[in-house]
Amino acid sequence: MTVIPEVWGRTETLAHADALCHAYAEVFAPPPWSRDPTIAYHSFHQRLENDVERPGFRATVSISDGNILGFSTGWITQAPFPTSRSYPRVADKLGPDRVDNLLIGAFEVDEMAVRHAAHGKGLGRGLLAAITDAAPDGRAWLLTWDQAPDAVAFYRHIGWHEVPPLPGIRNEVVIFLSPKHPGA
Repeated sequence: MTVIPEVWGRTETLAHADALCHAYAEVFAPPPWSRDPTIAYHSFHQRLENDVERPGFRATVSISDGNILGFSTGWITQAPFPTSRSYPRVADKLGPDRVDNLLIGAFEVDEMAVRHAAHGKGLGRGLLAAITDAAPDGRAWLLTWDQAPDAVAFYRHIGWHEVPPLPGIRNEVVIFLSPKHPGA
């Protein structure tokens, strides 16, 4: 199955927010994420309404027969480095110098979701390639959770580079740099 991802901006993303949120809730309901689908739907909907306003926001979406098979969202990471969501754990793991050098001004892949029925068909790779193709100087990054071994293995398999933590720092986030990131 080859589905070329569509690239959406703010307007298209908001017009399809309901479908994106349903896909998100489906992907993040089963283990290891184990999110309540209703809570996942509503929390992602609220985040999405704010995220589309971030500088450089874009989404890539794979659609077949009118159904969203998978999507990714992201934007350019701004200075100062945010202090909400998982950002403090990223800052702790990397330290301020590496955050500034590797992440500020880079394209941040925030969400990556591929429905189970579409796994193993190259959609995830295609979504990431499409969303990061315009990353400034090839600089893109993402994070995942260390309790999601399939996600960690997928990013490694497609050539993303795990950033080692500072000595003695342990937390649940795993930070990856894109294959074209000069700091990889």
